[in-house]
Amino acid sequence: MTTPLVRIQDLVKRYPNGVEALRGVSLDLHPGETTVVLGPSGAGKSTLLRSINGLETPTSGRVWVGQTPVERASLREVRQRVGMVFQQFNLVPRLSVMANVLSGRLGRRGFWTNLTFAFPAEDYDLAYKAIADVGLVGREWDRVDKLSGGQQQRVAIARTVVQQPEVILADEPVASLDPATSREIMELLVQMAAQNRAALVLNLHQIEVAREFGDRIIGIQKGQVAFDERTTGLSDRLLADLYGETLCSVR
Repeated sequence: MTTPLVRIQDLVKRYPNGVEALRGVSLDLHPGETTVVLGPSGAGKSTLLRSINGLETPTSGRVWVGQTPVERASLREVRQRVGMVFQQFNLVPRLSVMANVLSGRLGRRGFWTNLTFAFPAEDYDLAYKAIADVGLVGREWDRVDKLSGGQQQRVAIARTVVQQPEVILADEPVASLDPATSREIMELLVQMAAQNRAALVLNLHQIEVAREFGDRIIGIQKGQVAFDERTTGLSDRLLADLYGETLCSVR
């Protein structure tokens, strides 16, 4: 087994209202592996992903990306190495495809670029290639609010790719898309991660999608790891225990 890209040790997240979203989660995530996190709504899946790139601060426990602990002092470095694709895309609607994709380079540039949005030619080269890779040649200067949902998610993936991350997190990336577009987006995410030998970690509700695209499946229930299996070991019994009576609705 390769050296982990991400190590999560005894992670606990307790919110001020007393809700304990994570309860002692420990995991290793590896380069070149597609890991799917399954679980009912409210199980702690999103909190887990957001803890990896520092969007959530754990109550206790630690997360490392490589040898770097995820903490306030290291967030700039961590977010250079960890890209995230969101369910709602998190694009700037009034800006062009190119501008949104180039924003993925801001974490690697200095104050002046962040202030003026004046990117060097090499960043434009990366952006043009990423836009081509996600199938949006000819749409570079279109406003993203003129694109379909599937096209907007492609822009979000291109933005993540130009970060050149070692870890790609995707939080319900196909939840708002139709089945055909969902498949295209999943194929694209896996392809982009493979090209960069990145660890790909996805929160999903669709069990059949998880079975098709995941190398490894982690079940989260009430903030704890219910199971951690290779995809071939994902049985109906495990799923029934994870989802209970809601199983049929998430297939």
